[in-house]
Amino acid sequence: MFARLTKTTQSLAYLALIYVSWKWFTGELDWNFSIACVSLSALWLGLTSYDSRALFRSYFDLLSRLKVILPLLFGLSLSGLALLAPNHPSETVLSWNVLSRQLITLTPLKLLAIGEILGWGLLYISYRRNKNRYKTQGHGPLPKGAWVNPHPDALQDGDLILTSGRVAKQLRETVGHGEMVMEINGRRSTWSSFMDRGAVVQDLKEVAETNFKYGHYIALRLTKPLDDRQKQVAPQLIAIMLEQNKLWKEATLARRQAFYQRFHLPQFLRNVIDKKLPVSGYDWWGLFTGRLASDHWTCIGAVLELYGRLGIKTNTYGTGLFGLGTGLLDPIMPVRFLGDTAFHLLNDSDRLSFEEKKAKPC
Repeated sequence: MFARLTKTTQSLAYLALIYVSWKWFTGELDWNFSIACVSLSALWLGLTSYDSRALFRSYFDLLSRLKVILPLLFGLSLSGLALLAPNHPSETVLSWNVLSRQLITLTPLKLLAIGEILGWGLLYISYRRNKNRYKTQGHGPLPKGAWVNPHPDALQDGDLILTSGRVAKQLRETVGHGEMVMEINGRRSTWSSFMDRGAVVQDLKEVAETNFKYGHYIALRLTKPLDDRQKQVAPQLIAIMLEQNKLWKEATLARRQAFYQRFHLPQFLRNVIDKKLPVSGYDWWGLFTGRLASDHWTCIGAVLELYGRLGIKTNTYGTGLFGLGTGLLDPIMPVRFLGDTAFHLLNDSDRLSFEEKKAKPC
C-alpha cells in the first residue's frame, strides 16, 4: 500500500510539473520570465534529486535514465535563461556590453539561478559516478562484475534467468525475457511463456546454449532460497498452470470461432486476424499494460505468478501509472528485476566459488 501511495504522489508531481512546464513553453504561464525559469528549474531539481537514489539504483532501466537526463537538460536551460535574462525590460541581451553588465550585476534571482546550476552540476556528477558502476552488455547497461552466461550447473531451483533477444534490442536494454529454473520430473528445466507458444517448460541446458549462441543471459538468485516444501510443490503448480493455460486457449479459440460464424467473416479476414492476433496462450494485453492474469501470461508474468503461488514476495509490479491497480499502462520490464530486493545478481564471486567447487576432486 505504501509503495502505491508513493508512486501515486510521484506520478502526480511529475504530471503537474510537466503541465506547468508546457504552459511555460507555449507562453501561457502568467509569470515573470525570470521567476518562471528559476521556479521551474528549482521544482525539477527538487523532484529529481528526491527521486535520484531510486533512479540510480534502477539505472539499467531506460526510463530511469531518461528521468534524470531530461529534467537535467531542461533545468539547466531554464537556469541559464534566468541568468542571462535582462535586469530591466529596456535592456537587450543582444549587446555584449549589456550581457556583461547583467552577469556582473547579480540580482537575487540570478544568484538562485547560479545555485541551481551548481545543484544540477552536482546531480550530474552523481549520475556519472553511478554510471561507472555499470558496463554495456548487449543493448543496455549491466552492473559491473555480473556473471554473464553462468554455467547451467551453477543455477539452482528458483533462480530467475534474464536473457537478451529481440525485445531487449527494441527496448534498448540488456535483457528482455525471463525464465525460472526448476527441476521437473528429475529434469533441469525452465518455466516461462512465449509469444508463439504460451506457457512452456524447456530444458535448461538448451535454453542456456541457445542464449549463449545468439546473445547473453544473466541469473538472479532469491535472497531466501526455496525450501524443500516449495521445491516439492513447484512442479505441481507448474502442471496446474500449464493446464490452466491450455483451457484458456481452448475457450478463447471457441469464442473466436463463434464470433467468426456470427458475423459471417470471410476466410481471408479470419486468416488476417489469426495471424495478427494469435491465440497462443500469451498475454498480449499484459505485455503493454502490466496486468497479471490467472491463466495466460507474458514471460515475466508467468514467473511472477509462480513466485506468488509459492509465497515468495517480490517488488510490486504492474500497479499502473498512478499506482491504482494492475492493467494501466505499466508494462513489467524484465530488466527491473535487477533492482528487486528479493533477488541478488550472480556475480564474479559466485563464478569463482562455482569454479573452485568444480575443480575439487570428488
